[in-house]
Amino acid sequence: MLRLGFPVVGVADLDRAAAFWAAALHLQVSEEWASPSWRTLTGPGGDRVLGLMRSASPPEPRPRLHLDLLVDTTDEQEAEVARLGSLGATLPDRDGYPAEPDFVVLADPDGNVFCVVDLSRAPSSGAVGGGA
Repeated sequence: MLRLGFPVVGVADLDRAAAFWAAALHLQVSEEWASPSWRTLTGPGGDRVLGLMRSASPPEPRPRLHLDLLVDTTDEQEAEVARLGSLGATLPDRDGYPAEPDFVVLADPDGNVFCVVDLSRAPSSGAVGGGA
């Protein structure tokens, strides 16, 4: 039976990416499947959560598929954006945001974009706001 696995992010520097994503999401770098071109990150229970794969291609400036990281409040969103910035995330140049977005777009140290979404302002919360 087909099952959904876990997201895989293409990166240029596996060690840097593993350190960033492990710290960002409070994960562990696993030795399972570790190779010069692969790292697996696991959650507290040992479940595979994120894969990192060495990639020679550059990150897409507007990927059709990306990670959404979720928080419950605007204060939490601001704190996490600051924390992720201290780990090496950057604010990419972006245009086309909705007037009052519920998300902040960041880029990891390799330039892969992801969003930090404030669920208290997400469309499903009943609040007015944009979507990621």
